[in-house]
Amino acid sequence: MVDASAQARPGGRSAKVRAAVHRAVAELLAEESAEALTIPAVAARAGVHPTTVYRRWGSPAQLLNDVATSRFSGDVVVPDSGSLTDDLERWMEEVAVDLADPDTLALMRATIGSGPDGGCACTADRHAQLSAMIERERSRGGEAPDVENAIDFLLGPLYYRAIFSAQPASRDWARHLVTTFLAATRALS
Repeated sequence: MVDASAQARPGGRSAKVRAAVHRAVAELLAEESAEALTIPAVAARAGVHPTTVYRRWGSPAQLLNDVATSRFSGDVVVPDSGSLTDDLERWMEEVAVDLADPDTLALMRATIGSGPDGGCACTADRHAQLSAMIERERSRGGEAPDVENAIDFLLGPLYYRAIFSAQPASRDWARHLVTTFLAATRALS
């Protein structure tokens, strides 16, 4: 198995190739179905030799995982208003908007369909962000919900709607999830 993070260098030609290949993946997914995403097609679009792509990523699944990990890292800013409720509401609104983007959806669907690690590539950073907000609330001395429950109750419905539904999540619906979740958490305490 090729580890793209171990093989990529931060600058120079390697960074240019990585950027061109990532851009090629995004363009191809915007134009065609995920099944059309092949290493030769990506290489041709990126202007590199297919061997370069195979050497760095090994397979379309590994390439999609790298693109998704890069795309979903740091794209949504974690708010820090001093209130867990306000932070969660603002964060969920931003996640809902991001998941409604057609290019984001195409990448997510292709990555998830590429293999068992695809879902993690699309959600790992969001899990870390949610965990950071909950841990910050605990460090302030506030009562905070369990991270796993928050992931299931808050992110689960957003991702379900994005991937499986024709009705994307609205900002209001995302805020309502937070209100409902925190009320249920308090009632169980």
